Amino acid sequence: MKTQLSAKDIDELTEKARSLRIEILKMLTEAGSGHTGGSLSAADIVTVLYFYKMRHKPANPEWRERDRFILSKGHAAPVLYAALALSGYFDKALLKTLRKIGSPLQGHPCSCKLPGVEISTGSLGQGLSIANGIAMGIKMDGLSSRVYCLLGDGEIQEGQVWEAAMTAAHYRLDNLCAIIDNNGLQIDGHCCDVMHIEPIVNKWEAFGWHVIDIDGHDIKAILDALNKAETLKGKPTMIVARTIKGKGVSFFEGKVEYHGLAPTRDELEMALKELHR
Repeated sequence: MKTQLSAKDIDELTEKARSLRIEILKMLTEAGSGHTGGSLSAADIVTVLYFYKMRHKPANPEWRERDRFILSKGHAAPVLYAALALSGYFDKALLKTLRKIGSPLQGHPCSCKLPGVEISTGSLGQGLSIANGIAMGIKMDGLSSRVYCLLGDGEIQEGQVWEAAMTAAHYRLDNLCAIIDNNGLQIDGHCCDVMHIEPIVNKWEAFGWHVIDIDGHDIKAILDALNKAETLKGKPTMIVARTIKGKGVSFFEGKVEYHGLAPTRDELEMALKELHR
């Protein structure tokens, strides 16, 4: 776990996020199905967590003192799989089997099939409750580990999220940091049209959380927010990461149709040209 970024670190993490996006697009194209937009929008957040901030051991996924990552927006599994593969949890060649019959890389993460997946997710709204339980258990065991939970902005329309929000504040879970991938779009359109979620910051503050509002594609801002969360005592932290759906590929960015649509072979070729510039 590191807390300070040099210019070299930022360059390396930017390159790593680019690599994640490349692997995401390749595996989705090979599968012919899956969630492009929300996987790409979360790539910078997941990169900072896995390649800079979190304490974890790919060679020992069950290491007791590890930090835990819960992908509540489980449909964005490709970004988690890319991070796990590039971290060394399994051979990168396995990414080509995404969504194939018998593959451990299911359409949503399955903890029974893949090392490094803390919990099976995909039914939206449940991840924060799970993160609460893990954070409480870590405190009871006297460990210094932290729990990170990534939610989608459309996901927080689920009522269970707000029950979990109250629970985390009530039990003063200061070892819990949740992050909203706030890209403004969900499967049925703009979040503001489906079910308005703003003002997000005020809502989480009203539920007893410390809230940090950032650009979710700014590597330094992401790390600074994660560092700040670690110093705060007595309450959980919510990082509202303002992102762009499909970030990194111009013709995917801000397009709701790519929420659950995989790239075609031609689109992959064009996307890789952009990412290799």
